[in-house]
Amino acid sequence: MAQGRTPVTPADGLTTRQRRTSPLVVVHGGSGKGKSTAAFGLALRGWNQGWSIGVFQFVKSAKWRIGEEEAFAALGRLHEQTGEGGPVEWHKMGSGWSWSRKAGSEEDHAADAREGWAEIKRRLSEETHTVYVLDEFTYVMKWGWVDVDDVVETLTSRPGYQHVVITGRDPHPRLLEIADVATEMTKIAHPFDRGQKGQRGIEW
Repeated sequence: MAQGRTPVTPADGLTTRQRRTSPLVVVHGGSGKGKSTAAFGLALRGWNQGWSIGVFQFVKSAKWRIGEEEAFAALGRLHEQTGEGGPVEWHKMGSGWSWSRKAGSEEDHAADAREGWAEIKRRLSEETHTVYVLDEFTYVMKWGWVDVDDVVETLTSRPGYQHVVITGRDPHPRLLEIADVATEMTKIAHPFDRGQKGQRGIEW
């Protein structure tokens, strides 16, 4: 895309301004590192625009407080204190979704995942956030914890100006069909392959 010019001229009847304010479904898949990192980077850009950010983590351990969570918590406080940027919410399935105030279930992750998806659907309907990060959401679709048809219908019919970013390996083909942006992270090399464990500031 040289000099900001697209390779095609769409015949959709929309103005350039309308196309530049289109809500997107973004999918980061593949076996390589960086899927969540890329999603959080997009959310950071959105925060800088004053957008409301909602992060929903579906698989990572609730005990693992990653660096991005700490950073976004600080940005949320900055917004509350000064009005700079946008509001931030961060929710984890494993700790018990914060809106329900109940402990997470080790035995019934599927029910927790369905509860999280139901809340996201409600928020999409009410246009609560501008950017939704559904971290590792591809897994709950793959494992059948949430209905693929329901996800596709909800995302394609969501109202207003709401971007949804989904991360995880093996995204469902139907999810890729409706994605406006789909990127596959391919692993070429990784320190884990040499027996090196995660590093502070790199993995968390």
